[in-house]
Amino acid sequence: MLPTIAIVFTGGTIASKLDEAFGGIVPSLSATEILEAVPDVSAIARIECYEYGKFPGPHITPQRMYEIAAIVRSYLERDDISGVVVTHGTDTLEETAFYLDCAIDSPKPVVVVGAMRNSSEPDWDGPRNLRDAIIVATQQQFRNIGTMVCLAGVVNAASEVSKTDTEEINTFRSFDFGPLARISNGEVMRYRTPLHRETYTVTNLPSLVPLIKCYTGMDGEIIRHYIANGARGFVIEAMGVGNVPPALFYGIKDAVAADIPVVLVSRCPVGRIEHIYAYEGAGKQLHDSGVIFADFLNGQKARIKLICALGAGYSTQQIRSSFEWA
Repeated sequence: MLPTIAIVFTGGTIASKLDEAFGGIVPSLSATEILEAVPDVSAIARIECYEYGKFPGPHITPQRMYEIAAIVRSYLERDDISGVVVTHGTDTLEETAFYLDCAIDSPKPVVVVGAMRNSSEPDWDGPRNLRDAIIVATQQQFRNIGTMVCLAGVVNAASEVSKTDTEEINTFRSFDFGPLARISNGEVMRYRTPLHRETYTVTNLPSLVPLIKCYTGMDGEIIRHYIANGARGFVIEAMGVGNVPPALFYGIKDAVAADIPVVLVSRCPVGRIEHIYAYEGAGKQLHDSGVIFADFLNGQKARIKLICALGAGYSTQQIRSSFEWA
């Protein structure tokens, strides 16, 4: 008997086509219309569909991630479901995928998939990507490794992958560690497991968790503004290996003094942050003052993880232990 895979359709380019009335590309395809374009899907698995919506990637919010996670979780709890696939717009795909990775504790595979070409283009990549994702979701070798992202014949860990090119089909890459697996002619070649994974029981979502990118000459007023408006946490994209302008450093210290968790990442696309420099605003001073270091995570992922930790009721010290696990 074929395994049963649930597919949660949320919209994005994989569900899009040219709409003359709108004057451009919009998500409009139904689950049935997308599945009809997937070759030989009936020979791979039995499919159960859930149409969550037809949202472009930028319309996805943490609240919608929370709702999607609840739907995915309800399928995973069923004995007859082998895995779940989620279709999604690529602009925010890595954030939703990482939210699912953080908020769902199940051994069954969860695969998030999208497309870089819409269905009105001759090289629409949606059907192949969806077929590959279904194949991954059926396989026992992908149990117990969390949520994955599958596009262009490559399987990446949700915790490690990012969209790296605005147009290329193979835009999703894991710069630091490489892919988990590749798919060629329907055959899967698995290489490794994700570096690290932690899950949270998210019961509510914090309303304001800003992500702030450093730039030359930056001061700390934006931090103070967000503190005054009820920020629950901050993620700072620091320069290089983890350094910020001096004026921003004192704004960050104000947040730490108010027991607001501040998580530091690098604005560089590759590499981890360290506390090796000791000048004013450098990594050592930041860490000594109570700033939390996020290792290899990028800004958008660190924000999702911080939202999940806060939503699970973690204290600042628990959040530190969650991020600084190595």
